[in-house]
Amino acid sequence: MNTHELFKMINQCVDELDFITARKYMEDNLDVVKAHKQYLQRNAQDLFEFVLNSDGKRLTQSEIKIIHAINDYAVHFNIRSFKSVVKEHAGLVSREDTLTYLNQDARALLESMHILPSSDDLS
Repeated sequence: MNTHELFKMINQCVDELDFITARKYMEDNLDVVKAHKQYLQRNAQDLFEFVLNSDGKRLTQSEIKIIHAINDYAVHFNIRSFKSVVKEHAGLVSREDTLTYLNQDARALLESMHILPSSDDLS
């Protein structure tokens, strides 16, 4: 794929709100896109800035499944399973980018366990 086709595909994916495919194109051709980012539409440029600033700290599929399990245990108030998963994956729970994916129930339980600072402490 030549450079013109690459930028056309990225811009088209962003227009169609297919950000996953657009991001994949950007990550696979990072040097080319970085050198010629002026050919990206404005929304595609914003997505590219996000890709550059993410530092490769994306959540893996298994990490997403763990977060989903944590949220599910919290919703159903399954404390034993919740504590077990949190204990096994303490590093994942303590990451800042993970916090955005936790539901209110999980956050409340983590705050009560003093794993997260309470929302009162942040004010």
